[in-house]
Amino acid sequence: MDTLINIDNGGTLTDICVWDGDEFTFTKTLTTPFDLSQCLFDGIEKASATMYGQADLERLLHEAAHIRYSTTQGTNALVERKGPPIGLLIEDEALVEQMRQGDRSTQLFDDLIGNKVAHIELGTENLEFDLVQKLNKLTTDGAARVVIVGKSRESEKSIKHIVLRKFPRHLLGSVPVLYSWDFIGDRTAHRRAWSCVVNSFLHPTMEGFLYGAQHRLNTFKVSNPLLVYRNDGQSSRVAKAVALKTYSSGPRGGLEGTLALARSYDLPHVLMMDVGGTTTDVGVIDEERIDTDRRGTVGGVPISFPMSNVHSFGVGGSSIIALDGDQITVGPRSVGAAPGPACFGLGGTDPTITDVNVLLGVLDPDTYLDGTFQLDPARSQAVITEKIADPLGIDLPTALTRMEQAYFEAMAQCLRGASRADSVLAAFGGAGPMSACGAARLAGISRVLIPRMAAVFSAFGISFSDIGKTYEVGVPEPTSVATEATHDDIYVRAERDMFQEGYSLEECELHWYLSAETEDGELLSFCEYIPGAEVETFAQGNRLALRLVVSKALPHPSLDAHQQVPAVEAVSCAQRSLRDSDGVKQVPVYLLDEQPPGAQAEGPAIVEGPFFTARLLPGWRMQVTATRDLIFTDTQG
Repeated sequence: MDTLINIDNGGTLTDICVWDGDEFTFTKTLTTPFDLSQCLFDGIEKASATMYGQADLERLLHEAAHIRYSTTQGTNALVERKGPPIGLLIEDEALVEQMRQGDRSTQLFDDLIGNKVAHIELGTENLEFDLVQKLNKLTTDGAARVVIVGKSRESEKSIKHIVLRKFPRHLLGSVPVLYSWDFIGDRTAHRRAWSCVVNSFLHPTMEGFLYGAQHRLNTFKVSNPLLVYRNDGQSSRVAKAVALKTYSSGPRGGLEGTLALARSYDLPHVLMMDVGGTTTDVGVIDEERIDTDRRGTVGGVPISFPMSNVHSFGVGGSSIIALDGDQITVGPRSVGAAPGPACFGLGGTDPTITDVNVLLGVLDPDTYLDGTFQLDPARSQAVITEKIADPLGIDLPTALTRMEQAYFEAMAQCLRGASRADSVLAAFGGAGPMSACGAARLAGISRVLIPRMAAVFSAFGISFSDIGKTYEVGVPEPTSVATEATHDDIYVRAERDMFQEGYSLEECELHWYLSAETEDGELLSFCEYIPGAEVETFAQGNRLALRLVVSKALPHPSLDAHQQVPAVEAVSCAQRSLRDSDGVKQVPVYLLDEQPPGAQAEGPAIVEGPFFTARLLPGWRMQVTATRDLIFTDTQG
């Protein structure tokens, strides 16, 4: 029972990484948007065939100590605005203006809420009638979910009491209501409101397939529950997962894997570039620390929960390349897994970088996904000719070159602002290794690290998670007595929640923190909290918030330390016709798993790794490390 199954579900492909206590087995499968639980089991079955010599899904499920699952569905849903319209009922009219601060916040407010806003004033004579009328108006205007935000916990309770009385449960129908203070006790109203709005928007996307996957596991009589990996690096059962905390959870797995690489290679500053089908996620490892915000942001708006500082951009391997006048644009719309890029042959009619790379010769149509999926270059040529070349009045080779450069520039734009002189770019995801050199050079980065497990790297990173919970509650008064009472309340909640996860608090690590805050909930200072300690001196009259982080350690894999190996010449297995701005050239192809440690080569070249293709541009040098990771160095930088 040492086996760990880790799954990272993306918009186009789903990655599976299995650790059996000694080594990793990994594979990929197409995401099945019609039933997102299907690709989960398809992938596990494919992994079982590699491990056992023949497919045995049930055996692998029963040998697994834990199954941890991450998904980009929430991230993709927000990027593509695929979710229910949200209605907002507020007590403070100023809240709308606060929520709309900044261009991105304004745009998200317009897209998710729009004019579906109602104001309620407590203490008025016709309060109950007014409240019923305004809730009905929100649903009539199209709100599929309603968020209610009161000025205080007490006033919101008054509103909730009326709503539950006037709208009995059997009359609420299909319009769920979320009360902000029930969701999170953040004193900053607009941050608390945004947390509720985004959670309500993401909830239906996440709920259906997570419970569907858990139900399918139950049919195999698997005793260990499905664990949902979260954006704070911890995992929990499906029933205890919060939709908002699944946003950007896959990139957090990538960050955990990148942290392991930074430690192994002794790298002070690593820039993560995780390129999936729909998005590119960028994060930073600085001095072996994951950059984390106490109050994160989602889609450019502030939320109340901690989040690793990962920025998602609408650029991926399945992003649509289109024209805006005579300018070539990349994303944010994506063809997803269905119909997918045109070369998939599933009915796609929009060009993507995958189609470009097929026609450039970067991708071999017969070896895509290690030969498990054949690509159709003719379909790529047809859509690129129709959508790009003919409208611009240029030939196909010129169109391909310009599309590739537009893609490199879009990728480089994702990196600018986060890189520095000594940055190393860790590039992974299905499309990352193909574009890493082109994006890095434009962003001023001269070293690229591509892990051998690049194609499933976020799934690999999930291997380092534990079961955990985080609680943060405002203390009513800045006194030792009030803080101790809040501590006791949180402890009872944590005891109940961890029991439902299958563990007692005695089995867990508990870390308590005390924060001093302004009236609006902004952090002034924080320290570790020892239960029963005096807090008045630390508070200095400011508001206090108490935070508890609970974790139950799970087994983690180990990475071999980086070893220096002598340089040898890389061994080419074939030549491939590769098109660039200078025409068509024959370049060597290197199979990563057949290279000796220390193998080196000069670009241009193609490197075929397990389930990924890396492009070594002219002026770049390749080195294969002792653990068969790739290091590309820009010799012209």
